[in-house]
Amino acid sequence: MHSVVLSPGSPLLCDSLSVFVYHDLDGGALVREQPIFTTRAHVFQIDPSTKKNWVPASKQAVTVSYFYDVTRNSYRIISVDGAKVIINSTITPNMTFTKTSQKFGQWADSRANTVFGLGFSSEQQLTKFAEKFQEVKEAARLARDKSQEKTETSSNHSQESGCESPSSTQASSVNGTDDEKASHVGPADTHLKSENDKLKIALTQSAANVKKWEVELQTLRESNARLTAALQESAASVEQWKRQLSLCREENDRLRNKIDELEEQCSEINREKERNTQLKQRIEQLESKVREKETELNDLRKQSEIIPQLMSECEYVSEKLEAAERDNQNLEGKVRSLKTDIEESKYRQRHLKVELKSFLEVLDAKIDGLHDFRRGLSKLGADS
Repeated sequence: MHSVVLSPGSPLLCDSLSVFVYHDLDGGALVREQPIFTTRAHVFQIDPSTKKNWVPASKQAVTVSYFYDVTRNSYRIISVDGAKVIINSTITPNMTFTKTSQKFGQWADSRANTVFGLGFSSEQQLTKFAEKFQEVKEAARLARDKSQEKTETSSNHSQESGCESPSSTQASSVNGTDDEKASHVGPADTHLKSENDKLKIALTQSAANVKKWEVELQTLRESNARLTAALQESAASVEQWKRQLSLCREENDRLRNKIDELEEQCSEINREKERNTQLKQRIEQLESKVREKETELNDLRKQSEIIPQLMSECEYVSEKLEAAERDNQNLEGKVRSLKTDIEESKYRQRHLKVELKSFLEVLDAKIDGLHDFRRGLSKLGADS
C-alpha cells in the first residue's frame, strides 16, 4: 500500500482504501476522512505571478472528491494526480464557488493563497459539483455555529466552577477560524478543567490567528480585484474578437461574390474560345476556296497558252482572271482581318488568365488569413 506524506494535519492517501488518513495537529492518533462525493475534472490553478492566467495542475481529468472528517466536523476538497496532491482545500462558510462558463467553475482558498479552477466534461457535472459545494458550505457553517455554542456553554461551566476562562466572544473568534478546534463538554470536573486549559491555549493563539486571517482576507480581496479586472479584460477581448469575426464574415461574402463574377468571366472566356474555334474553321474554308481559285487560275492560264487562237476567249478569261484576283485580294484582306481578330482574342484571353491567377492568389491569402483568425479564436476560447 502506497502513501503520500504531507505536512501535519494533511492527508495520507491510501490506494487500497477510499479514505484519507492524517495526523491531527496535536500529534495524536490517526483519524480518517470519508469521501461523500466524487467526480472527475481537469484541475487548474491561477498563475501566482500574473494572477490572471490559468495554469493546468493536471495533464488529464483526475478524481476530485469532497471528504468529511467526523472527528473535526470539517469538510475538504481533495484531488490527487498520481503521487502528487494538487488540491487540499478546507471548505469554510465564507468561500464561494463561481460558475464562469457552462463547464468551468472556480473558488478562492485564502489558506493556500490561490484560486482553484475545475473544467468538467458536461454542464450537469458542473451543476452537481456546485450544488454539493453549497451544501457542504452550509454544513460547515452549521458546524461552526454548533462549535461556538459548545464553547460558550463550556465557558459558562468553567466560570461557575471558579476557573478562569476566556470570554464567549473570544471563544467564538477562536472557533470561527475554519473550525480547527472542537470542544467536548462533559459533566465531570476533569473534563471542564481540560476544556478550560484548551481554551486558554487557544486564547494565546487567537491574536496571531486573527492577524493571519486579516492578512489572508486582504490577500483574497486583492486577488478578487485582480480576477475581476482580468474578467473585464477578457470580456473586452471577446467583444473585439466578435467584431473581427463579423468583419471577416463580410470579407468572406465579398470574396464569394468576386468568385461568382470570376466564374461568370470564365464562362465568357469559354464562349470566346468557341467563337475562336468557329473563326478558325471559317479561315480554313476561305483558304480552301483560295486554293481552288488559284487552281482554276492556273488552268485558265494553261488554256490561254495552249489555245492561242481563242483570243476573244482569252480576253474573257483575262477579265475573269482579274475578277478572281480582286476576289483573291478581298479574301486575303478578310483573312488578315480574321487573323487580327484571332490575335486580339488570344491577347484578351491571356490578359484574363493573368487577372484570374492574380485574383486566385489574393483569394488564397485571404482564406489563409481567415484560417489563422479561426485558430486564434479557438485558442482564445480554450484559454478562457
